[in-house]
Amino acid sequence: MKHLPNLLTLANLMCGCIAIAYIFSAQPYLSMNVQSGTLPTWQWVYGAQQLYLGSIFIGIAAICDMLDGLTARALKVFSPIGKDLDSLADLISFGVAPSAIIFKFLWDANMGEKNAMDVNMLAMAPAFLIACFAALRLAKFNITASAQRSYFIGMPVPAVGVVVGSFPLIMWYSSPGVHKIFAMMVQSKWALYLIVAILCWLMVSGVKFIKMVPAKMDMAHAWPQLVLVLFSVAAFFMVSVAAIPLAFVLYVVLSFIYKQPDTIEQPITNTF
Repeated sequence: MKHLPNLLTLANLMCGCIAIAYIFSAQPYLSMNVQSGTLPTWQWVYGAQQLYLGSIFIGIAAICDMLDGLTARALKVFSPIGKDLDSLADLISFGVAPSAIIFKFLWDANMGEKNAMDVNMLAMAPAFLIACFAALRLAKFNITASAQRSYFIGMPVPAVGVVVGSFPLIMWYSSPGVHKIFAMMVQSKWALYLIVAILCWLMVSGVKFIKMVPAKMDMAHAWPQLVLVLFSVAAFFMVSVAAIPLAFVLYVVLSFIYKQPDTIEQPITNTF
């Protein structure tokens, strides 16, 4: 049982790798259709479902990331290896995989322009700044964990991964009105560049972000988490998965306005 947290962390990593494979296969490609007695024909096969499945596996990775911390606390199993392994898994699942999603959206946005044939591949390179800044955020956490026991210094990397991972789901599930608004956003390369810049800054900023488990179970300490949960549930019933980026924005706002209490001693876990 003592290896269960690390097994869950490895499951997180496996899901992140599968997500990346799906995301990078999500592109139109030609397939040969061969039928007996007829000449072969070529047809376009579109990879929207692969992008959707990539998002699903990012979501599964997030669940595994949550469970590894819960099981570590329940079993009282804490080790430097577990913390470092968790960071390595998070980098893949919530750094590289979301970068791949932004890369695909930037590709589509550039291919929709009049000069699409002249677009340089480096125009999509800023997508991978998310992975770079996620690595920096995780490295900083590993050496400053003792100062982040009741809050996070900088946006947690899994939160960034989940919000970017929700983009294909919004395109897949949302109502026509929400889908149209969101599609206009992700089809603009400048909007995508701005999203990348904001997410990268949040990860390495000095902002103290709230943890979902309050420092104390009283209203004075737990009201931000309560507001966030109630808003997220209500928003989900109104706009489906589009509630995820809305909840993300509220999380940022609450973290800016909430005055963090003095650090309360808690055991260091391998979460985030």
